[in-house]
Amino acid sequence: MCSCLFILNQIPWLCYMPNFKAFTSLIPFLSSPFSVADFVLASSSFSMLFISPTSRCDFTYCAVAALSFYDLLSIPFPALLQIKRRIPASVLQHDARYVSMAYLNIQSLLLFSTIFRVILIVYGEWQDAHMEVRYTDVDYLVFSDAAALMASGDSPYKRTTYRYSPLLAFLLIPNSFIHGAWGKFLFSSSDILVGYLIYYILKLRKVPENLCSYSVMTWLFNPFTFTIGTRGNCEPIVCAMILWIIICLMKGNVLQSAFWYGLVVHFRIYPIIYSIPIILVLDPTFFPSDQKPVLRNWSAVHGERPKDGNGCSTLHNLFRNILTSNGMTFGLVSGLVFLFCTGLFFCLYEWEFLHEALLYHLTRTDPRHNFSIYFYHIYLRYGHDTSVVEKLISFLPQFLVQLVLIFSFAQDLPFCLFVQTVAFVVFNKVITAQYFVWFFCLLPLILPWSKMKLRRDGLPCILLWIGAQTHWLMWGYLLEFKGKNVFLQLWVASLLFLAANVFILVKIILHHKHGSVFKAFEYANSNIVAKLE
Repeated sequence: MCSCLFILNQIPWLCYMPNFKAFTSLIPFLSSPFSVADFVLASSSFSMLFISPTSRCDFTYCAVAALSFYDLLSIPFPALLQIKRRIPASVLQHDARYVSMAYLNIQSLLLFSTIFRVILIVYGEWQDAHMEVRYTDVDYLVFSDAAALMASGDSPYKRTTYRYSPLLAFLLIPNSFIHGAWGKFLFSSSDILVGYLIYYILKLRKVPENLCSYSVMTWLFNPFTFTIGTRGNCEPIVCAMILWIIICLMKGNVLQSAFWYGLVVHFRIYPIIYSIPIILVLDPTFFPSDQKPVLRNWSAVHGERPKDGNGCSTLHNLFRNILTSNGMTFGLVSGLVFLFCTGLFFCLYEWEFLHEALLYHLTRTDPRHNFSIYFYHIYLRYGHDTSVVEKLISFLPQFLVQLVLIFSFAQDLPFCLFVQTVAFVVFNKVITAQYFVWFFCLLPLILPWSKMKLRRDGLPCILLWIGAQTHWLMWGYLLEFKGKNVFLQLWVASLLFLAANVFILVKIILHHKHGSVFKAFEYANSNIVAKLE
C-alpha cells in the first residue's frame, strides 16, 4: 500500500529524466517487499533533492542526508539501523562531507524554517477549532479586534487592553477581509527575515560560513522564537527593524538608521535604551562624517580590546558625539520621525492613544504574577499609593546596570545591545516570556566571538536557564490553575530566575572576545597604505 501511494504521488516528479535516474539508483538499497522504512527513506531523500544546495541528482547522497537528518533530530525510528545496513559504508563515507552543506546552507535553513512555520500556523488553526487550550496567543486576538475596529473607522483603543501603536492594528487590517491568520503569516515572515538579517550582518564582518549558519540556527530553530510568531506575537517585526538599524550603521548610512530607529521606538518603546550606545559608536574616530566606516572583521578580534584608537566610551565622548554631524543627524531625524508618528496618531486618537501606547508602558505596574522579582511587592501594594522613593528604588538597579554596560561595551555595538537587553529584561518590573525574544535576536550576533565551549560552558548555561524557568513555571501553574496560595514560593522562584540570568550574563561577558565593530579611521588608513606599499 505504501509503495503504491508513494509511486503514484511521485509520477509527475519522475517525468523529469534526472529524477527518474535518481529514483532507479534507490532500487539496490530497497528490501523486498517495500517496507515502511523504505518509504520513509525514499520520501525523505526526495525531499532532500529539493533543498540540496548542490546540483547533484544523486539519490544515495540525499539518502545519507535524510538519515543524518533523522539522527540529528534524535527521532526514535527503529528502521533507521536497517536502512543504514543496506547502504554501503563507502557511500556513507563518500557523501558524509556533503551532508552538512545540505543543512547549513542558508537557503536550505530558511526554506525549512518557512515550511516548518507554515505547518505550525496551520496546526494552530486546527487546535484553536478543536481543542480547549488555544494555540493562538491572547494578544493576537486583541490585535485582530483592534484591526477590525480600525477597518470600520473606529479607534483601535476601543478594544480594551490594546496598548500598542495604531501601526500594528493597521498592518493587521487584512485579518478582517483576507483571513484571520494573516497576521501570523506576517509575523512569521518577519521571523524568517530576522534569520536572514542575522546571516547578512555576520557576513558583513567576514564570519566563516559554518559559524554563520550555526548562529542563524540559534534563532530559526529556537522554540521561543518559532512559536512567538506562529502564535501571533508582533515581536519579530521589532527584532527585524533593530537588526536593520545595525546593518545601516555598519554600512555607514546614518540617515536611514535614524529613520528606522525613530520608527521602532514609536512602535515599541523599549529600544529607547539603545540611543546612548548608538551615539557613542558614532565617534568620529571610528565613524568619520565624510567617509564610510571600516568594519573590523571576525578574524581581527583576538580577545583583547583594540589599541587602534580611543575606543573608550565616556560621558565626555557622549556629549562630544552628540555635537558631531553624524550625532546631530541621528538625533534630529530619529526624533522627528518619532514625533511625527506620535503627533499624527495623537491628532487621530487624542489622549487615549498617548496613554495606552506610550505612558502606560512607562508607569506600568502589573499585579499579576510574572517573572519579575518586583511582582510580589506590586501585588501586596496594589491599590495603594506608591511613593516616589519606592519608584526610584525599583528603577535604580536597572538604570545603574544599563550605564555600566553601555560605557563598558558601546564600541562593540551588537554585544552591547545584547547585554543591555538582557539586563533591561531581567531587572524590569514586569517580565513576560515574549520579552526573551528581544535578546534572542541579538544572541546570534555575538556567538562567533564567544570563547564558551558548548559542552563545558554553553550546555550548563542553557540547562540552568531552562531549569530556573521551569521551576518558576511549576509554581505559576499551582497558583494559576490549581488556585494554591504559593505567592511566596513564586517570589523565591523569581529570585532564583534573576540569579540564574545574572550568572549566565556574567559568564557570557567573561567569555566574549571584545573588540570594536569599526576600525579607527587613522588605523584603517595606515593599513591601506601598508598594503599599497
